Amino acid sequence: MAEQTVVPHDSELSETEERELTKSANLTERLINLIVKGEFAAGSKISEPELARRFGVSRGPLREAIMRVESLGLIERAPHVGARVIALSRAKLMEIYAVREALEGMAVRLACQHITEQELDALQQLLDTHKAHIEEVEGASYFHQQGDFDFHYRLIQASRNSTLIGLLCDELYHLLRMYRHQSQRSHSRPQQALSEHFHLLAALRERDAELAEMLMRRHIMRSRLLIEQQLKDEQGASV
Repeated sequence: MAEQTVVPHDSELSETEERELTKSANLTERLINLIVKGEFAAGSKISEPELARRFGVSRGPLREAIMRVESLGLIERAPHVGARVIALSRAKLMEIYAVREALEGMAVRLACQHITEQELDALQQLLDTHKAHIEEVEGASYFHQQGDFDFHYRLIQASRNSTLIGLLCDELYHLLRMYRHQSQRSHSRPQQALSEHFHLLAALRERDAELAEMLMRRHIMRSRLLIEQQLKDEQGASV
């Protein structure tokens, strides 16, 4: 009989292995935030030796963290260049929004079936907080905070569909955060976006899956059109 390889459970990991896993997870979060906020510029090369010196870590946990960030689409590998920070093109951004429109529509339809009353109440509190925040700052920073994303994130989680959650909350979530943080949203529409969120919540409370999906798809479509216009204006200004 062939010898079987036994993979240890988390409880069987050594203290050193646990520390390495924790260190890698922390590094992953730090790398994500640095890229999202633009401290590592789009297109810039990722140097393992430089990052190891900067963070004061060994290459093992760092390499694991870079691989995780790469799996989220924030880092890509190019021939003769190696790992570098992703640069979101207009075409790529529009692709992301097209996928969001379809998948988040599906997610909110499923959420109508699965979301709990407690989750609905929590969403109400969240939107009330957003409303107060928008009034306080006159909408200036709504999209640069987690507010808008937090609402969508919670709706996606309420779908109870692990595949949708993986696609939207992992692969696309941070790419969108990156764009939102680093773009100048001259065409921002915080009050309208918040109003659309409230209408979505009302549809969820009614468990009206068809209406909720339609509202979500329209909501994301309007955001896409807004971004398209902004990109056109930026391109025109640079000419």
